[in-house]
Amino acid sequence: MLAAGATVTRPLTTTLRNMSTKVAVVLSGCGVYDGSEIHESSAVLTHLSRHGAQVHCFAPDKAQMHVVDHTAGSEMTESRNVLKESARIARGKISDLATLSDAEYDAVIIPGGFGAAKNLSSFATEGPSMSVDPTVSEKVKAFHAAGKPIGMCCIAPVIAAKLIPGVEVTVGSDVEGTEKWPYAGTAGAINAMGGKHIVTDVSQAHVDSNNKVVTTAAYMCETGVHEIHDGIGVMISEVLKLAK
Repeated sequence: MLAAGATVTRPLTTTLRNMSTKVAVVLSGCGVYDGSEIHESSAVLTHLSRHGAQVHCFAPDKAQMHVVDHTAGSEMTESRNVLKESARIARGKISDLATLSDAEYDAVIIPGGFGAAKNLSSFATEGPSMSVDPTVSEKVKAFHAAGKPIGMCCIAPVIAAKLIPGVEVTVGSDVEGTEKWPYAGTAGAINAMGGKHIVTDVSQAHVDSNNKVVTTAAYMCETGVHEIHDGIGVMISEVLKLAK
């Protein structure tokens, strides 16, 4: 049994133990700079599959905040739809977030990528004064009120900090000015919004057992993709334990 707030590092498992667990994955587009981070999303889906969970993807049916040329990092003039872009990751098996019912799922996962800070919320432009997309807010609050676990990685935990008073989350380090942790300032923003930031390494996940929120740093850390994959694996394992 974990303490109310605990940081976890565990090896991966290959055992299918959660065949009846239904998990909703909320995407925010396709691509790190304007949507869901693809490696993180893939890791989430891979680890859920490894555990035998039943998974369905959702995304808001709305225009992206903007479109970024991923070869140059510059803004493009075209417009893209979050749901349609997210369908690329979900291989077409995706539904409008408005249709997600917490009564039909045991847990919800939100991968990171700037889409979480641009399309699911306004953190990218407004920092701690951010707002959360109304549909995202409704669904996250519904899962929390139902006592069902919520998993978030990378920048997505700012959404939990905004919506759940006093929630404990991690984005990794809180020490700014290092190459390894270029987004460490996010920790201060989390605290400013009423959350409590917990320092962790990229291989770890933090479990707020009181709120059933599990978070991991993922690409808030500049490191190898295998370490991102492993940290997300810990997050998924802990979410599924809370879903039982």
